Amino acid sequence: MSKIVDVTFELKKYKYFEPFRITNSTRVESNNIEVKIVLDNGSIGMGESSPSYRVNGEKVPALLALQDTVKEMISGYDVRNYARIFNIMDGLSRTAPSLKAAVQYATLDALSVSIGIPVYQILGGVKDKIETDKTIGIDTLEKMVEKARRTFDEGFKILKVKVGENLKEDIEKMLAISEAVPDAEYIIDANQGYTPKESIRFAHCMYEKGINMVLFEQPVMWNDFDGLKLVRYNSSFPIAADESAKTKYDVYELIRNDCVDFVNIKLMKSGISDALSIVELAKTTNTGLMIGCMGESSIGINQSVHFAAGIGAFAYHDLDSHMMLKEKFHGKFDQKVDVLMPSS
Repeated sequence: MSKIVDVTFELKKYKYFEPFRITNSTRVESNNIEVKIVLDNGSIGMGESSPSYRVNGEKVPALLALQDTVKEMISGYDVRNYARIFNIMDGLSRTAPSLKAAVQYATLDALSVSIGIPVYQILGGVKDKIETDKTIGIDTLEKMVEKARRTFDEGFKILKVKVGENLKEDIEKMLAISEAVPDAEYIIDANQGYTPKESIRFAHCMYEKGINMVLFEQPVMWNDFDGLKLVRYNSSFPIAADESAKTKYDVYELIRNDCVDFVNIKLMKSGISDALSIVELAKTTNTGLMIGCMGESSIGINQSVHFAAGIGAFAYHDLDSHMMLKEKFHGKFDQKVDVLMPSS
């Protein structure tokens, strides 16, 4: 049998190696919830929730309090019929999306252990490995340049650079970083920090200076679809939505209103079920895809690695949060630092 007999949550706290700063937010630790699903055959599946109040409106104590409720909701269900469990967890889409993701992945992980097939192969097995970028948080110009140079030398060819707090300083920083590391490709993420006019000015400047910018991510506020569309129509670079794109319904509206070139799927925003729908929406409309992360440890990143490798639909992978945390890695990661391998 493969029926669920127990569900437990455990709070895990991880310190960052150094403060991680984005627009109007600085993180020094990540408080995550480790989800364990136990089957009647003894198989155990693991998942991780990395709650975000800034993006999802989630609070850790509220999610922890849902343990008995979730256990009651899915106990007795057979993980071989995982879509039924996914449908039940869809009820948490707006209130606890990161927890939804953790439970859905733990379900697949329990199935994986039970039948001896890796999760990425259950999801399709399109790729055997993926390459991630690495993020440069907001800091002084000198420190950001030094981090960019060091990160590129470590083997990361795509650098994600955080901006959004000061347009003039951001332009200066990007010019300095690009001069120091001219061979890198850049995903520039404003985390909602700019107005539409500031976003257009930034994009024009990057184009005039020849910055090798492959994506301009979430330049304006999450609910400013008109502003996002205006930026897209006035930018030479592809525009990606992150905070604007939580559920499949959000992404449908973004695409329908011609607001984006790319969507950043994060399992912590959408769960696996909505992520699968978003992938199909993107394929149907020729919209580009990247996959990102919140503050997951290696357990949570492993979820996204398996999803990305299994589906094989992502042009860019931003799965580096575990590298910023003081923890022991879980899962099997390739020794080459810019490649994450799905565990078997």
